[in-house]
Amino acid sequence: MIDTGERGSAPAEFVLTAVVLLALVLGVLQLGAALLVRNTALDAVAEGARWSALVGNSDADGVARARQVLTQSLGSSYAGAVTATRTVWRQQPATEVRARIPLPLIGLFGPPAAIEVTGHAALEPEP
Repeated sequence: MIDTGERGSAPAEFVLTAVVLLALVLGVLQLGAALLVRNTALDAVAEGARWSALVGNSDADGVARARQVLTQSLGSSYAGAVTATRTVWRQQPATEVRARIPLPLIGLFGPPAAIEVTGHAALEPEP
């Protein structure tokens, strides 16, 4: 066997490859967590809009419902900036609920109010 001077290079190559692979896997997991947070918040504001659109309910009821869903699913730090307004959406009277939530960059921690999600629901007609 001819000695080419590459003795011991396999462990170094393994470490360098493992670091890159680990960073890639963690990045994909964090992207999945960010998408989960966004989709959960979108579902919460849609639920708040549907709740607010019911006959007898107000915008405050929709905000309270959206905050309740956000708190139960993501935690109280995600339920802060929720607003509701009456509007016209697709030529129909509707309610709109908006929430500004943190963008999870490391785990569930990140810059506040980085993602804005909006939910709409057509107002239920008076009987």
